[in-house]
Amino acid sequence: MPIDPAAAITITAYDWVPDFAQGQVRDLRVRWALEETGQNYAVRYLSQGQQKEAAHRALQPFGQVPTYEEGDLTLFESGAIVWHVAERFPGLRPTEPAGQSASLEWLFAALNTLEPPIMDRAQMTIFEVAEPWAKPRLPGVNERINERLQEASDRLGTAEWFGGSFSAGDLMMVSVLRIIEGEGLVEAFPNLAAYVARASERPAFKQALSDQLAGFTGNPPPGFDEWMAELKAKQGELA
Repeated sequence: MPIDPAAAITITAYDWVPDFAQGQVRDLRVRWALEETGQNYAVRYLSQGQQKEAAHRALQPFGQVPTYEEGDLTLFESGAIVWHVAERFPGLRPTEPAGQSASLEWLFAALNTLEPPIMDRAQMTIFEVAEPWAKPRLPGVNERINERLQEASDRLGTAEWFGGSFSAGDLMMVSVLRIIEGEGLVEAFPNLAAYVARASERPAFKQALSDQLAGFTGNPPPGFDEWMAELKAKQGELA
C-alpha cells in the first residue's frame, strides 16, 4: 500500500543507516504490521542525531525509532506498537481468546527470550568488536543463541506458524530471527529457516521492506567512513 503523507497514522524512521542495518531497523516491524492490516500511514524521517534531540525524545524518551502517532495517542517500542496495531485493526490478532493469548505470548518470547542473545551477538561482532572481551565472549553468545533456536525449532515442529494462523507473534518472531539470517545460525534449523522464508514471501512484508529501503535517502554522519573501515578491520580479526 502506498505511503500516504496525509494519513491519520504517522511513524518515525531514519533517513540513513549503514548498509548492514538496512532492512533491520525496527520501524520495519511497524510498517509490516500496518501493511498486514491494510492501514495507510505517513513517515517522518529523522537524520542521524535528530533522534536524540528534545523534540523526538518527547515522543521516545530513549531517543530511538520507531514511534507511532494516531490522534492523541503516541507510542514507542516496536512490540507495543505492533500489538496496538493488532488490537486496533483486524488481520494480526486471532479472534478467539486462546489464540490472542498465544499470539501475545510469542511476541513476548521474540523480544524477551530470543532477541537478547541475538543482540548480544551484534554487540560483539559490530558495536564492541574492537573491545578485548568481544572475541572471547562470542562462542558463549552463539551457544545461547543456538540453545534458544533449538527450543523454538522443537516447539514449531512441522507447524506453519506459532500458535495457529499467522499473527503478531509470528511477525515479531520472524523480525527477530531475520537479524541473524544468513549467519548460519537459523539455517542450522530447517524448519525455522523455512518459517522465516515463508513469512518473508508475504506481500505485506515485501511492501514494508521495499518502503523502508526506499526511505534511505539521507547522508552518513561525519566520520562514518573512518568508523566503517576500522569496523571491517576488527571484524577480520574476529573471524
